Amino acid sequence: MQVETLKIFCDVVRLRSFSRGAAENGILQSAASQAVHQLEKRLGVTLIDRSHRPWDLTAEGRRFYEGCREVLDRYYQLEAEIRHAGNGQAALVQVAAIYSVGLGDMNQCLESFQADHPQIRVRIEYLHPDRVFDRVLAGEADLGIVSFPPARRELAVIPWRREPMVVACPRGHPLAQFSAIPPHDLNGMKFIAFDKDLRIRREVDRFLKQHGATVEVALEFDNVEAIKRAVEAGAGVSLLPAPTMTRELQTGTLAAVALAEAEFVRPLGIIHRRGKRLSAAAQQFIERLQAESQREI
Repeated sequence: MQVETLKIFCDVVRLRSFSRGAAENGILQSAASQAVHQLEKRLGVTLIDRSHRPWDLTAEGRRFYEGCREVLDRYYQLEAEIRHAGNGQAALVQVAAIYSVGLGDMNQCLESFQADHPQIRVRIEYLHPDRVFDRVLAGEADLGIVSFPPARRELAVIPWRREPMVVACPRGHPLAQFSAIPPHDLNGMKFIAFDKDLRIRREVDRFLKQHGATVEVALEFDNVEAIKRAVEAGAGVSLLPAPTMTRELQTGTLAAVALAEAEFVRPLGIIHRRGKRLSAAAQQFIERLQAESQREI
């Protein structure tokens, strides 16, 4: 039984699709289906119940999937350890992070960490939130950094930091003259929002509704940078994490107005696959992130 076959099976299950699982491994859908069939034949059990749509795992399939994920995690970790030990390469920690995690702060943390730990190499990839979860669940990233981390059975969450949300507006906007406003002062204003499929959008909508503010959504984007550019252009105001506006406040292109009479924060969390044994290098990087967060507080 080859490792590649186990990975195909796990990808098919994780992505809930034979076609997507095949694409993940660079093979045809028929080849992915054949790989799963060969596993079932070898084990003498049905792993995937194809008698209805959408298909589902059998009890044996669920048990085999969980076991395979542990086997693959350990295999890839051991492979990396042996490869690094054999050729003198630094240990690698792969991190997937949302775009708005704070490039400046993260780069400073990364530089200081690698100066203290030259034997460890950290690779950070900035992605859409959905892709961050995909990378972590697929074992392609050791750690993920996301906002409003959800409670999911397959993920472990380590709280990292809490960022206050502020009203972002152009310097010449009427709100810019205030140091703080109650949320209901946003009622009726043109608003630049996050895309509807993002968790932060749902949290912002909930907060505004709770505080009696009905806004007119003018534009929607999937990242903070695009929202800031739209606000700068005068298309509307927005609610953004304060640390993401550092550059604009320094250059004077935007104003950040605090929220009065209500607390609204964006929690950031470090995620990893539950049950996956983290390498010593990954543990050390988590500890540095936590230490840097405490220093900021």
